[in-house]
Amino acid sequence: MSESPDTRSLVSASSQLNLMEIDTIDDKEFDIPQVDTPPTLESILNEPEDEDEPFILEDTCLLNTENIDAHSCETSSLASSDSGDRTHLKRKRKTVELNATVHGSVLRHSILKGISAQIVSAADKVDAGLPTAVTVSGVIVVGTSHGLALVFGKDLNQALRLCLGSTATGAEYGAVSALSINHDCTRLLCGFAKGQITMWDLANGKLLRTITDAHPPGTAILHVKFTDDPTLAVCNDSGGSVFELAFRRLMGMRTCESRCLFSGSKGEVCNVEPLLTAPDLKDHPITQYSLLAMASLTKILVIGLKPSLKVWMTFPYGKTDPTSVPQLAWQFVPVQKVVNPILAFCRGDTIHFLLVKKDETGTIHVIKQRQLQLNCDIISLSWINSRTLVVMDSGEKLRVVDRPSQEELETLDMAEVQLVYNSSHFKSLATGGNVSQALALVGEKACYQSVCSYAGQMVLLGTKSAHIMTLRNWRERVDCLLKQERFVEALSLAWSFHEGTAKAVLGLFGDPAKRKGVVADKMLEILFQYVERSVKKCPEHGKIQVMEQHFQDMVPVVVDYCLLLQRTDLLFNQLYTRLVENCVARGVFLESLEPYIVSERLGCVTAPVMRDLLTHLQDNNMMDSVENCLIHLDITSLDIQQVVQMCWDNQLYDAMIYVFNSGMNDYINPMEKLFQVISPPLREGKALTDEQVVMGNKLLVYISCSLAGRAYPLGDIPEDLVSQVKNQVFEFLTRLHSAEAGQKEELYPYIRTLLHFDTREFLNVLALVSTSLQTHLVSQHTFQDFKNDKQALEYQQRIVDILLKVMVENSDFTPSQVGCLFTFLARQLAKPDNTLFVNRKLFDQCCGCAVPQVLEFLCSPDDDSRHTERQQVLLELLQVGGVVQFDEGRLLGLAEKAEFYQICEFLYEQKHLYDKIMDCYLRDPLRKEEIFNYIHNLLSMPGYSSEEKQCVWDKALLHIAELVTLDPAKSADLVAMHFPEEVRPIITKLHDDHLVFQFLRCLLDPSATSREGPHPQALLRVSPDLHELHMGLLCRFTPRQLTDFLKVSQDYRLEEAIQITEQYQLHEATAYLLEKKGDSHGAFQVLLKTLKDKLSALTSEKEGAEKRSEEEGEREREEESPLQRVEESLGDIIALCHRSSQSLNQEQRGVLWFPLLEAMMSPQKLLKGPDARHTSEALKELTMKVLNSMSSFIPLPAIIQRILQDPVYGKGKLAEIQGLILGMLETFNYEQTLLETTTSLLNHDLHWSLSHLRAAVSRGLHPRQDHCNICLQQYKRRHDSPEEIIIFSCGHLYHCQCLQRKGSGHVGHRLLQAWSCYKCTSSQGGRGGDRVTTETGRGRSTSLAQTKVMSREAGEDGKKVFAETTLDPQQSQSWDQLRCLYRGPSRLAILSEITHCHGNEKAGLLNPSQPGTASIFHNENFQLKLSPPPSVEE
Repeated sequence: MSESPDTRSLVSASSQLNLMEIDTIDDKEFDIPQVDTPPTLESILNEPEDEDEPFILEDTCLLNTENIDAHSCETSSLASSDSGDRTHLKRKRKTVELNATVHGSVLRHSILKGISAQIVSAADKVDAGLPTAVTVSGVIVVGTSHGLALVFGKDLNQALRLCLGSTATGAEYGAVSALSINHDCTRLLCGFAKGQITMWDLANGKLLRTITDAHPPGTAILHVKFTDDPTLAVCNDSGGSVFELAFRRLMGMRTCESRCLFSGSKGEVCNVEPLLTAPDLKDHPITQYSLLAMASLTKILVIGLKPSLKVWMTFPYGKTDPTSVPQLAWQFVPVQKVVNPILAFCRGDTIHFLLVKKDETGTIHVIKQRQLQLNCDIISLSWINSRTLVVMDSGEKLRVVDRPSQEELETLDMAEVQLVYNSSHFKSLATGGNVSQALALVGEKACYQSVCSYAGQMVLLGTKSAHIMTLRNWRERVDCLLKQERFVEALSLAWSFHEGTAKAVLGLFGDPAKRKGVVADKMLEILFQYVERSVKKCPEHGKIQVMEQHFQDMVPVVVDYCLLLQRTDLLFNQLYTRLVENCVARGVFLESLEPYIVSERLGCVTAPVMRDLLTHLQDNNMMDSVENCLIHLDITSLDIQQVVQMCWDNQLYDAMIYVFNSGMNDYINPMEKLFQVISPPLREGKALTDEQVVMGNKLLVYISCSLAGRAYPLGDIPEDLVSQVKNQVFEFLTRLHSAEAGQKEELYPYIRTLLHFDTREFLNVLALVSTSLQTHLVSQHTFQDFKNDKQALEYQQRIVDILLKVMVENSDFTPSQVGCLFTFLARQLAKPDNTLFVNRKLFDQCCGCAVPQVLEFLCSPDDDSRHTERQQVLLELLQVGGVVQFDEGRLLGLAEKAEFYQICEFLYEQKHLYDKIMDCYLRDPLRKEEIFNYIHNLLSMPGYSSEEKQCVWDKALLHIAELVTLDPAKSADLVAMHFPEEVRPIITKLHDDHLVFQFLRCLLDPSATSREGPHPQALLRVSPDLHELHMGLLCRFTPRQLTDFLKVSQDYRLEEAIQITEQYQLHEATAYLLEKKGDSHGAFQVLLKTLKDKLSALTSEKEGAEKRSEEEGEREREEESPLQRVEESLGDIIALCHRSSQSLNQEQRGVLWFPLLEAMMSPQKLLKGPDARHTSEALKELTMKVLNSMSSFIPLPAIIQRILQDPVYGKGKLAEIQGLILGMLETFNYEQTLLETTTSLLNHDLHWSLSHLRAAVSRGLHPRQDHCNICLQQYKRRHDSPEEIIIFSCGHLYHCQCLQRKGSGHVGHRLLQAWSCYKCTSSQGGRGGDRVTTETGRGRSTSLAQTKVMSREAGEDGKKVFAETTLDPQQSQSWDQLRCLYRGPSRLAILSEITHCHGNEKAGLLNPSQPGTASIFHNENFQLKLSPPPSVEE
């Protein structure tokens, strides 16, 4: 038994980070490559490769404490709370959620009673004041508000060892605001509220240093912390500055040198955290840099103090709450067996992680890891081990979080602690409050000095007490749940320890085998307690359902975990023995075993339990459960005869067969027992009972499984028994007589019985076995297997011969049954890998006597059942030559009578009567659609004579009307390919006009069909009169499709087409044809008349005169309202006016638009009264649409004048026409703004482009070499002649004379010498001769401005002549580069896209009177704001 936590001392525990306590972290969480060089730490190298958990000493407790009362201290996690009352009252298996997350109580909360009592006593007796700060190492030090530092031991009594300082010192220095102990627990640093720092010797309580000038006066010390170097510390004051304190001892004098690391003027730092290293990690490569993390109000900084001051990284927080407190915490974490420090930091609710590592080259990398999001404002952040974080939120709730999984393990309410806050120090109240408002705001929730973590424990300082939080070991966490009698959750938690999936684990072995062994023992102990508690607390009185539910909550859990732990011996011995004492528990336990047995989780049950199980299920009449259990269990330990008798008595045939097969390896007796039941009634011709039918069906399935090598009812026959079982079953089925045969028994009784029972299914079984056997033969290689399979084939051949003999010689079988036999034989013989041989003599005998009856049965027209199957059987018989001796004429007559058209086709195919085959297709309802493919293939493919093709061609024409009726589209394809000259005769044969219409539509109109025929062809070109015939039919049947046809077809005559459309009064089509003819005015008049008629119908609708929907031309528009018809007609006429106005003058445009406007305004004067208000508003909206459309072609004054002359708008108030006028004015405002914006964009972009072009071509040039690229002499050495040097933008340099000799110059305008780079033009094959030009005597390219100067010259006649202005090649290249800088569409293109109108909807989009069409442009202050051009990198 492990030692109690109360008797262990913190001093005896390791105060340093033990590598063996570092858990393995998931590598996917870190973006770190695989380490090639092994780690240098010996303890890491010795760690096993596949350990799930490192070895950790059990019962490690780092502090000797007195536990709080169990009810207040044993706080369970939120995740492990009870799920509620169970309400299942039926006998149902309780499912155990193995993946359910249960963490239990992770932290142990204890009060340091000795320290707490002495804090209160010191405040009363020596006026020490209230506690303000705490730190822990080998001792616990508490600072007070009166300047004292109380040093307590960590032994059992927590005695006060030292009282450092005095109240007089406190009056001078103020409260203790910060504390820090060095790594060997020999020195203590105290920071004070008025800015002083003192250093104490913890061995004797001697004051070693008083530091008053380490930082600017008037600021409080917020943090003071030792680094790994005992002579180096850092402090942070309320001014936001950070200072390095270097302690020296010269000539016996103790000194302190201060250096400013970060000035508060650049951003106030409110937290600092040096990286402290355990002794085992002193050789870590990162420790030599003495890292320090600093958290300001806006970002965190990581700096190195050694060997010289260097900033390694800065990281901004982003947008945060100004009241949130920045937090920092370092921890060494192993990743891929390499230990590196990770910095956790946060401000608000998001914790970020930075991994610091040093690679093989010596480069330091700071890598950001996956962040952790919590839904709380964090005021304290601490690591309790390498995987677990403990955070305190602003509601004083302590949260334990697993970092790799980001799962919250536990939440504790720490309000009772009454946490001490450091707000007064952050506000620097002791020095007059001279701090920034931002720092004071952060200080409201600052508790840096009251929460301290060390070696896996956390100390919290309250106003009157001190508390400590430590990780519970795994046993304690389980025991906490057991004390609360939460056995299911305790088992779930223990199982997570067993499997290595638990979080924040302490006290378990790293070796998986040892870990599982220890945890398994604990789980068995819990199971015993659970069963004992359930039996003792079972209600002795009450309803039986309540008692059953009590055990149903417990038993499945116990069974589950016993199976998981593979301890069925414990389950069926000790635990079952205890449960048997309660009869209800015994029944629940036995019934709970069934699901485990059926799912094969439980394959072996002890003999006593098996007997009890069968007895219990039989007593409760649960025979289905008995059968389910028997067929899944090993029944060798049972009394076989007794079990067989029980199964037979209760009709458990599956179980009986299983017992015979598994218990005695007997595969024949089950068949004999079943045959004995079903054979007698079948021999006597009696009907079978339902029970006997079930037995017969099971017998068929059993035979099928046995012959296929499968066990019945599930599983496989053992491999060494497969051949033996097959042989036994074959021999049994083919026996001449049964074991108890009488004198009158016929031969082969078993096969006869199965044939009489169900001929079709028995033959299907044989067919399946044959298929399985042939598939098995393909994969066999050994001689022995071949021999065995050959024997099986012989058995199969023997059964076939027996089938023929039995069914031919016996008249008891009906033609239907004989037909089934022929189906079986035909399908076997038709297989390509057939191995059966049918006795020809016997087969011929069968054909001679049985085929006529079989054919009569198969071809019976009165039997509609299985028509397709009977036809298929006969077809297979024909294909294998099974009826060669039968009269084909007789067979053909029977097939036609039975409508076996595939049989007819087969016979006609042999006689080459292909025209007869077409009749078969036409008469066969299942294959009518295939006739088109048949005709096309026969007429197209070679191999058929011309006479045969002509016969089919004639037959197709003869039945063309029937083909068109069947599928007009496929018929049209067929005609277009094979009968193009027969279109007119075909049309004359189609007496139905609608049939002609469908045929012509598929033949001539590409939009009418998707052309999905067998071989779609291009549309057939026919004479115009057929097109006009099709137009007439379109007018009659689908008038709305006429216009679409006119648009795609070009083979009709205009005059005749116009006459047809006028005859049927299809005005839209007439207008289209007139417009196509060139008579736009006539088309306009037709559409205008149509519009007026619809407006008249609309206005007369209120008087009950709506009758136009009954007219012939409006058949398909009956469901449309009159207003919708007006809108549709108006859209057509506006589109026509738009198209026509492009080529008309102003007067001709008025002739079009003003009558349309008049037609829209005149009906409005007829609409009066409140009932017509909706129609009037709709007409006004449509009128506004006309106005907006015509405003693009008619001047606005003319439109307004016409509106004011109208009686509807010319009288009354201005408000009636306000909407119309405002709409036109807004259109003008939009267009004016669009024009101004476009002009501004053009000017701005042009100026931007030219300015950057000028800067690019005027940039100074730098030569690549200091010598001429032609003569290879340095230009600096040629002092004898003042020769000019020419440098090109490509960087090549030449002497002017050298370039002239090579002919790389020409004279431009006004004797301007232009040059080209000789080397570049040579390398480009002369194509770049004009690429670069330079000005004579200058070392730069000709600029765009210089080219512009030369653009104007005087001609010979004294007039100014403008020469063509062009950019030289270098300027063109620069311009192309600048254009490439601006990716995506231009701003003008975007603007143009805004102004696009689709069809005639432009004006409608700008119409403010239409609901839902409001635009951003309907504002007189409308401006287009577009993004500026991109900046150019010089």
